[in-house]
Amino acid sequence: MLARVAETLYWMARYMERAENMARLINVNANLILDIPKKTVLGWEPLIDITGTRENYEEKYHSFEERQVMKYLISDADSPVSIANSLKWARENARTVRDVIPREAWEQINGLNHYAKDQLNVAMSKRGRFSYLNEIILRSQTIVGLLSGTVNRDQGYLFIRMGRNLERADMTSRIIDVRSANLLTEESMELRPFENIQWMSVLKSLTAYQMYRQAMQARIRRADVVKFLFQSQRFPRSILFCVQQMERCVQELPDFENSLRRIHQAKRLIQGAELHAYDQGMLHDFIDHIQIELNNIHEALNDQYFLSGRIYGQEQEQKQAS
Repeated sequence: MLARVAETLYWMARYMERAENMARLINVNANLILDIPKKTVLGWEPLIDITGTRENYEEKYHSFEERQVMKYLISDADSPVSIANSLKWARENARTVRDVIPREAWEQINGLNHYAKDQLNVAMSKRGRFSYLNEIILRSQTIVGLLSGTVNRDQGYLFIRMGRNLERADMTSRIIDVRSANLLTEESMELRPFENIQWMSVLKSLTAYQMYRQAMQARIRRADVVKFLFQSQRFPRSILFCVQQMERCVQELPDFENSLRRIHQAKRLIQGAELHAYDQGMLHDFIDHIQIELNNIHEALNDQYFLSGRIYGQEQEQKQAS
């Protein structure tokens, strides 16, 4: 497989995952604002911090009013994290590898990009935003299912999985970091009755609420939510699960040693964390370390597979040997 094709599939999956995550995050934040007492100031600013693009945002926008944040996260063509921009690049990457992915997958990705652009006026209205974002989520999940059910389990599919899981792990870590710092604090006795709403919103941002209740069989508590989202080996959006998926994928590629070493470093860090003992400052530092390790995984994949020219599979290696 050409390194260019591998990189294109990897980024196609990352951009698709990014668009779906952003749509879900906006919807959940809107519901949270309605559920929390008016005297509690939450607003939309935390979403900018979750994306890690505050500096970029402040170059163009001068407040964190709802409409401006929505424009930046949904429709702004210059925003590196907007739904419109993510889907544009997912579509562009898919277009260049149309001969590698099923035609139906290309048609769905292309159709989703057109829908996202054509319905931007609806998306920017409070009345239409929820249905617009829900459509983005459902169509994105359809594409993930279509790729899962129709693509050969070859090297191309491995890079799709690795891109999706790396993006997932990164977003999960960002949501936990910003939400745990900027929402209600455990020390606020006045707002203690709403603590479960805070952590429920974190779970719902990751479509994790029902799976958490099934796995933990306990009421929603900060320590349990953090443990579940970091260390669950069964929930597909937990950081450990995503890292283990990448571990399995990379071992099916040639010359995987450096990438696997980076993955193992992240895995050991997650598994060894005594999360129940972390206060907010310790949790923030831990998440910073996790994000560095995730970036190291990306850099290792980039150096080994995307810049090296060509990735040979078993068939090509056998032909060369003969």
